[in-house]
Amino acid sequence: MSKVKQVAAPEQALVVGRITSVYGVKGWVKLYSHTEPMQGIFDYKHWWLNTPSGWKTVELGQGRLQGRGLVASIKGYSDRDQVKEICGLDIYIDAKDLPELDDGDFYWSQLEGLRVITEEGVLLGKVSQLMETGANDVIVVRACEGSFDREERLIPYVPETYVLNVDLEQQEMLVNWDPEF
Repeated sequence: MSKVKQVAAPEQALVVGRITSVYGVKGWVKLYSHTEPMQGIFDYKHWWLNTPSGWKTVELGQGRLQGRGLVASIKGYSDRDQVKEICGLDIYIDAKDLPELDDGDFYWSQLEGLRVITEEGVLLGKVSQLMETGANDVIVVRACEGSFDREERLIPYVPETYVLNVDLEQQEMLVNWDPEF
């Protein structure tokens, strides 16, 4: 018997994690979290799941750190056979539910897909992803239609040094970067 309710998709679906497998016999699951810190996934009590039969919501019961990972209970699920149906599914939230950021701060999901343009007006490509490296985040820029060349570039995300401006309305990022590099 399914404990998930069929609903409309979130307006701006954003993946924040994944239900990886069953944990124990009481219907708990193991989670992989994309949030920083990883326990931040527990800040969102209602999750959307994109199942083969459509979008459904579930409600977080409890969540905790377990070893190096996370485990959670989902309200309405009380045994391991019930939760098997949602294992392997990504956990979504609606991006409008994210906390407001200070001016000049961005969520990675807002930066992905932006056109990356040099100060001289050269299109380098689009942000395909960001990577955390320790010292600073790195923007992965992949070639797109009209870009300078077909090269992939790794540009440090260092505001005011390499990243000069981010314009979400224009879907552009202005960078101080040599196209030959």
